[in-house]
Amino acid sequence: QVQLVESGGGLVQAGGSLRLSCAASANIISINAMGWYRQAPGKQRELVAQLTAAAMTYTDSVRGRFTLSRDIAKRTMYLQMNNLKPEDTAVYYCNADNGVKQFWGQGTQVTVSS
Repeated sequence: QVQLVESGGGLVQAGGSLRLSCAASANIISINAMGWYRQAPGKQRELVAQLTAAAMTYTDSVRGRFTLSRDIAKRTMYLQMNNLKPEDTAVYYCNADNGVKQFWGQGTQVTVSS
């Protein structure tokens, strides 16, 4: 069982930056995949960025602006978000997949004003 706790969301003006953090309750080195999803009002949850053993992937709309990283020693994953746009407004969720089960954080709200 892995518990995930996000932090770092908030209100920012367009063009600004935020860094989201996802603290895991267990060692994340053996996790098959970790990533960030987001869900805007009235829309489906979408994958924003994901790290697997094979690759780091980003959805087209954030590529070049967002960077996913992780600190294994701190059991923490980060999402650095630069040049934020109003369309990035959503609840952001941390996700971990150990190959058997998926785990989700509670979500953190990101609001970008124009």
